[in-house]
Amino acid sequence: MAAVAANAPSVASHWSAGWMWGLSRSRPSGKFHVTATTRRHRKRDFHVHFAELTDEDTSSVRGVPVTSVARTALDLAALDPGGTSARLKRLEDGEHRLDLREFEALLARSKGHKGWAALAQAVDLYRPDPTVTRSGLERRFRALIRRSGLPRPSMNFVVGGYELDCYWPEHLLAVELDTYGTHGSRLSFEEDRKRQRKLGLLGITLERVTDRQLDSEADEVLRAVAARLGAASYSPLT
Repeated sequence: MAAVAANAPSVASHWSAGWMWGLSRSRPSGKFHVTATTRRHRKRDFHVHFAELTDEDTSSVRGVPVTSVARTALDLAALDPGGTSARLKRLEDGEHRLDLREFEALLARSKGHKGWAALAQAVDLYRPDPTVTRSGLERRFRALIRRSGLPRPSMNFVVGGYELDCYWPEHLLAVELDTYGTHGSRLSFEEDRKRQRKLGLLGITLERVTDRQLDSEADEVLRAVAARLGAASYSPLT
């Protein structure tokens, strides 16, 4: 807290925050690490880093302002990429746990950071198996894609903090499978629009397919998906 106050406005970060979150096995020796949002002269007693942090990048541990656990892992991945997987494992086994959505959201907005590649590779180990489906509707859609010869999507894939029913990462295309009861409230309706807008900002095209369309307009659905994928050909169902 004294180090943060001495460099205000700032938050504890890097190895100092890593120890507080449980990413590091022991308290780091040497100077405290803090991150400030404005550039200033280096101080002899501290490692002062500069970064433009969002609200999602900051948190607190025992009352001390720190970089969020995901941002801390990202910063440490830049300093020690080889230890990234081990740090996430310590987090998963510890008090704070690993929130995959938080890490996915951070990766979506931090491309270009020196720790991005190492953290993305480590986080990939915690993503759901892309072959796992959670509903009969998803299984039916995947079977149609397989019969048509189109590239198979990843199922229940998390991007930007959102879980997508079907996703083609190479093409930034997502398909959401809906039933009539999906939008049972005004809140659900509004949240879906917010979700689509945010995914659009990530460059992801979101197509919605209902169970009724899958039953009565399957070929039309496949034509639309093929066009989005830029597929030269596919096998119609009829």
